[in-house]
Amino acid sequence: MGAQLRVYRSKIKSAQTTKKITRAMELISASRIQKAQTRVKQSTPYSQAITRAVSAVATYSNVEHPLTTEREKLDTAAIVIFTSDRGLAGAFSSSILKEAESLAELLRSEGKKVVYFLVGRKAVGYFSFRRRESEKSWTGGTDQPVFETAKEIADAVVTAYNLDDEEGGVDEIHLVYNRFVSMVTQVPEVVRLLPLEIVEGEEPSTGEVFPLYEFEPDAETVLDALLPIYVESRIFNAMLQSAAAEHAARQKAMKSASDNADNLIRDYTRLANNARQSEITQQISEIVGGADALASAKK
Repeated sequence: MGAQLRVYRSKIKSAQTTKKITRAMELISASRIQKAQTRVKQSTPYSQAITRAVSAVATYSNVEHPLTTEREKLDTAAIVIFTSDRGLAGAFSSSILKEAESLAELLRSEGKKVVYFLVGRKAVGYFSFRRRESEKSWTGGTDQPVFETAKEIADAVVTAYNLDDEEGGVDEIHLVYNRFVSMVTQVPEVVRLLPLEIVEGEEPSTGEVFPLYEFEPDAETVLDALLPIYVESRIFNAMLQSAAAEHAARQKAMKSASDNADNLIRDYTRLANNARQSEITQQISEIVGGADALASAKK
């Protein structure tokens, strides 16, 4: 009984230590989620405004810009995967990787070659473990994104898009990331970034008149100026959405781990008490038995 009691007490101590860690990580994520949500709210209107501006130029002009015109033959597609640098966030990264694999399978069924751009150590580790190649990867700072990283990613994908197929170029670019919906809901999102695909457009209300646009100096120059900003803003917004979703997923996972630790502590405490009571009962029985044996010997 004594050995069993020591085992239970050791497990209780281990669960208590684990609970301190998971509780601390839960509080850290809770403190960061508000800032991450604020950055998403500040970035989203700008990203939508840039998209509407590019849409206006593309819609109300006859310019066939390479970034807005779908090519006749789509041979290669690029997928930019946004995961986290750290674990302990539940199914945050695995859901994105699963969504990316489903998208890649769909693109291959259409006869397209798929290349990957990876963001986050989880995506890099996933591809490295399976010995799969990627065009380029970025790690570090996925929980607190900076615009410089978004610009590097944008430059890399636009450069690949502008190259010919013979030089290793791509014909379309997709983003796969977790979109922050609420503290308990994060949804994997797939967006075709290039060629330009309008996703924020809203139907005009009855009687609304579409505005007429004049472009200075010309529509092509305006597109040349707007499209790099559009790509950078969409990628940065995806990074911010992913960061907010990561904090929410980690807080949820750590709260669940803390609750499980409480359950373990309660269960092992009950078992330890039962073992201690059994040990005391056995000791009393041995004392009583010994006393009875002494009394019988004296007679």
